[in-house]
Amino acid sequence: MTTRPRWGEQLTFLGIMTLTVAAVSLLFYALLWKAGNLTDLPTLRIGFYNFCLLNESMGSLQCYQLSELEPLGLPRGGLALARLGVYGALVLTFFVPLPLLLAHCKRNEGEWHLAVGFLAAASTLLAGGLGLFLAYTWKWIALSLLGPGFLALCAAQVLLLLLLMATVVFPQRAEDTSKLESC
Repeated sequence: MTTRPRWGEQLTFLGIMTLTVAAVSLLFYALLWKAGNLTDLPTLRIGFYNFCLLNESMGSLQCYQLSELEPLGLPRGGLALARLGVYGALVLTFFVPLPLLLAHCKRNEGEWHLAVGFLAAASTLLAGGLGLFLAYTWKWIALSLLGPGFLALCAAQVLLLLLLMATVVFPQRAEDTSKLESC
């Protein structure tokens, strides 16, 4: 005889999956659609791959190459770590839905813990990468200049933290193997 999961468990799982899709969408929007630009104005464009400042003598944006950023006080290693953090968070967040789904269908705690690990790592990487990048670029970026890419990254960070708390508070419980029901 098979047992059916309770409605509360189903709704909790559906909520967790919805938050996961929302976090992936926000990261995709900020890092791929907006090209990682935290500020994208006619006079200033600063992002993980763009660093353009207004050149007043030319009257247009002057974009700097990676080798030209060190004299401005932006170390290559620090920028590389910031990129690794935020784009690593996107990659790890892509891997969260599959272990969650497998854990839900198989009622396996190990896969649930794997998803929790991915969420913890993604949340840490995103916070660290964004914080590091802002620490290096803060003299050019004011809080009022930050655009939708930055807001999407902050919202994704909040969602990742909510997901982490939800997956820890509502863990998938393993059941007796004789009572398993496949999805």
